[in-house]
Amino acid sequence: MRIGLENNLNSINVEIIRMGTLVEKAIEETIEALIHQDEELARKIIKGDDRFDAMELDIENRCITAIATQQPVASDLRSLFSIVKIVTDLERIADHCQDISKLTINLAEKVYVKPLIDIPKMAEEVRKMIKMTIDCYIDQDVSKAKYICKNDDVVDAYFKTIFDDLELVMREKPDEIKQCMDFLMIGKYLERMADHATNIAEWVIFTVEGEHYAAD
Repeated sequence: MRIGLENNLNSINVEIIRMGTLVEKAIEETIEALIHQDEELARKIIKGDDRFDAMELDIENRCITAIATQQPVASDLRSLFSIVKIVTDLERIADHCQDISKLTINLAEKVYVKPLIDIPKMAEEVRKMIKMTIDCYIDQDVSKAKYICKNDDVVDAYFKTIFDDLELVMREKPDEIKQCMDFLMIGKYLERMADHATNIAEWVIFTVEGEHYAAD
């Protein structure tokens, strides 16, 4: 029974790593589509979102089956419960890639009101955060997980810069308010992705230490 549970957990871990890697790629492609106003790539990202929904459902079902049939002990239950939460956060990140891609399609035929400088930088920080969360999940590295939680402020700072810049543009070019609001939403979606990455790091800490973590 114990060997079966461990094999099942190992198999689930492989799927989480695969899902995390695909989410990283989705972020890269999402921002590439935005930068180059690539409507075809944006539509590909939107269409591919079903893959993440299916992965989330499959992993959740595996966890439920393990709980129901393999008599997990307390530490196993923490791992399985955390896995369900982690894949939900990964799926939400993929959803936000889809949200940004829809806005990219809306913006595809427009001349951008300003060069894209901070949004790609913000997206790269988010991508790095997600990579780190998957790494700390693989290694069960609490120190790295706590580092991720405390460094969410970097992404928040980018969002404030983007907000301030767009506010200035809207004052100077009131005809471009709609486009500015679209870019503001893109920044907000990236900020939410970082929040989900922080959630994943917190679930890693819970898995290892058995307590919920709150960054100072």
